[in-house]
Amino acid sequence: FVWDFDKEEKWLNEMAAKGLALVGTGFCRYEFEESLPGEYEVRLQLLEKSPVHPESEKYISFVEETGAEHVGSYMKWVYFRKKKSDGEFQLFSDTDSKIKQLSMVISFILLLSIINLVVGVENTYLLIRHYSGVLGGGSSANIIGFVNLAIGIFGTAGAIRLISKRNKLKKDKQIYE
Repeated sequence: FVWDFDKEEKWLNEMAAKGLALVGTGFCRYEFEESLPGEYEVRLQLLEKSPVHPESEKYISFVEETGAEHVGSYMKWVYFRKKKSDGEFQLFSDTDSKIKQLSMVISFILLLSIINLVVGVENTYLLIRHYSGVLGGGSSANIIGFVNLAIGIFGTAGAIRLISKRNKLKKDKQIYE
């Protein structure tokens, strides 16, 4: 799930540790090539704008200037890898940048969740009206409505988990200031 992006990053790094370096990404798709075990470290980030937007392209170029490779994108997510021998690879070096990243992911998830909840409620309402005899004919909204509702509910639950994580970072930041 999108709210488990840290687990995704961990898994990609476990694959790199086994000698499978990430070389491409897409919708539910990862491409790997053989490499030396542990040769690469992988990081992923949600950008504010599409990866093909000029501001994003400028940012991606900046990250590449540090020695990292941009190996793929999906929607607003970008995937980078860097050879471990080139030194530490962090995209978020301080608490504020981590909080900002979490806030962007939360906004992204909540937007998708709200859309799915609205569509799901509307389709479920149409289904109920159909079976109560108010509407005539068949309704293809039944399964779609329930799927939308499920996505909306799970997305909201994921966003709540990330909000809790972000609040902990904010609290920790206040303690150390």
